Amino acid sequence: MIFSGKIRLRKAALFVLLAEVAVSTMLVTRARAGDTFSPGQRQEIVEIVRQALRNDPSILTDAVEAMHAKSEQQQKAGALKVAADEHARLGGSSTDVVLGNPAGSLEVVEFYDPRCPYCRKVLPDLDSIVKEEPQLKLVEKVIPVLGPASQLEAKALLAAARQDGYLKLQHVLMNDTQQPSQARIRQLAASVGLDADRLEKDMEGPDVAAAMRENIALAKKLEIEGTPTFLIGTQEVIPGAASREDLLREIRKLKK
Repeated sequence: MIFSGKIRLRKAALFVLLAEVAVSTMLVTRARAGDTFSPGQRQEIVEIVRQALRNDPSILTDAVEAMHAKSEQQQKAGALKVAADEHARLGGSSTDVVLGNPAGSLEVVEFYDPRCPYCRKVLPDLDSIVKEEPQLKLVEKVIPVLGPASQLEAKALLAAARQDGYLKLQHVLMNDTQQPSQARIRQLAASVGLDADRLEKDMEGPDVAAAMRENIALAKKLEIEGTPTFLIGTQEVIPGAASREDLLREIRKLKK
């Protein structure tokens, strides 16, 4: 409880500091416009803001939240513009795996990391949505953002696609609870009928390396901050493990 109290005090102090910065900015703006305040007036304004924050700290909290929401909206608008400009590298890509209907009119691009627990959580929902929506074109873009184990599994998935075994390996890999290793990947690949020797060779090949570089570059350009992230056509960006219902609702908006 003492620790929580200290946190609250620090937050309150931060609110006051931010308020003073905001007031200082206002004063500078007014001064540049030729409208100045006396030192006494400046101090009075600062005291008014301080007192307001003491009485109701939510004033600044609401302002910070509003700024955060505006920033998120701007980021989303930027990502959707990139999605429209880079459609050939996203929905029109020939280097990524497409699940569902390759010629479907409902286009969704998923950026995901095979080691990400949230990506694993939505996997069954994506399977059912693909079956439920015959016009869904789901483009899978693997981005290894969680370290060496993610890189290993991402390479394995892209290599498996060269044997038309992407989906088979994806399901056993993303449901596996053992520590990832080259030996474990070979074992899982063989268990679903893939050529483990070929898989291992393709994992280190130029095509897999190029696909990974392309996906990472696109994720950076879109300013994707976490996985999974879904691009619903060029209309919506959904970060995180969205529910099945939320995904379906946004996908169905593409029909309108």
